[in-house]
Amino acid sequence: MLLVLNCGSSSIKFALFEGGEGGAGPLPREPEWGGKVEGITSAKPRLSSAAAGQPAVAENVALGAGAPYHDALAIIEARVLTQLAGRPLSAVAHRVVHGGAKYSAPVRVDAHVLADLKGYIPLAPLHQPFALEAIEVLLQTRPGLPQVACFDTAFHHTLAQVEQMLPLPYAAWERGLRRYGFHGLSYEYLGIALAERHGEAARGRTLVAHLGSGASLCAMQGLQSVATTMGFSALDGLMMGTRCGSLDPGAVLYLMEIEKLSLQQVGHLLYHESGLLGISGISADPRELLPLEAGSPRVQAALALYVRRILREIGALVAVLGGLDLLVFSAGIGEHNAEIRARVCAGLGYLGLALDPAANAVHAPLISTPESRVRVAVEPTNEEWIAARHAQALLAGG
Repeated sequence: MLLVLNCGSSSIKFALFEGGEGGAGPLPREPEWGGKVEGITSAKPRLSSAAAGQPAVAENVALGAGAPYHDALAIIEARVLTQLAGRPLSAVAHRVVHGGAKYSAPVRVDAHVLADLKGYIPLAPLHQPFALEAIEVLLQTRPGLPQVACFDTAFHHTLAQVEQMLPLPYAAWERGLRRYGFHGLSYEYLGIALAERHGEAARGRTLVAHLGSGASLCAMQGLQSVATTMGFSALDGLMMGTRCGSLDPGAVLYLMEIEKLSLQQVGHLLYHESGLLGISGISADPRELLPLEAGSPRVQAALALYVRRILREIGALVAVLGGLDLLVFSAGIGEHNAEIRARVCAGLGYLGLALDPAANAVHAPLISTPESRVRVAVEPTNEEWIAARHAQALLAGG
């Protein structure tokens, strides 16, 4: 059995996969069992879990005020042991957002690797420290259990140097300041799934929109990353739920010099108070904003800017690709929000893209018309399966 942990600042997703006899068999795409603990830092944390093919069961859980994250991990560990029912656990795979320039492939984590990864916390403060906290706890409590770090940055190691470089003094490049790219486990899975569903069409000029609370685009050629919107940090590129996306650095200087915000205050504003939430003043979730749009100019502005920034970035990546053959929507918003997809596609008619409204309304795998010059698809992502697959291969020496 293989356990996958995907740790964020206020939630932990978990999934348990059956690895086959001896841990070397084919890995099912869906976990035997999984779920998440949400609202870890809130007054009402909840745990939901489900076996494969079954509806999720949710319940309130009690987490101590002093160390709620550790308490959440302890609850997950207890539930995992119950689910294992005596079967051996061969490894725990962790989604780790940042591997820096050093880690371009999954790695088994020991104290030395953990120390390296802590150095990347400033580059991904919403996710990196929490994944590493889970790793550290397990290193202490279960030192013999293999742990594998799977990096969101790794998929983008195919980027050409011209895509990685920042227009700063060359010494910055030598120190490791560069565009890394993120959401790599998602894009890696989609590279597999799109080839299966669309065949050779997926190997051409493909653009994937990973639209969730965090969001990015990835331009692929031959199913490899050639350009992406997130860069040095997970703040770059698209406007997101609470993150600003691409921003004139002069605005940051202004906030600090003229408005006298501290470094910590600016960081909190850019990561937690911007994006859809910051402009609407109501929510970071388009599902909650769309019904309120007609009566709120701020909600209208938030959604309009959200879509406009997607269109601007799509235009830039289409230019890098030299055209577009396949546009793919994925992740929570991309997979489930037909209205956002429709608004984005409405701005891409110049590419010869034509949306099928009926197919879009039911989140069909193909939502473009037969006449469309660009194929438009909806494809669910599966980061947990990719992480479990990497752990299985690493343990097998593959």
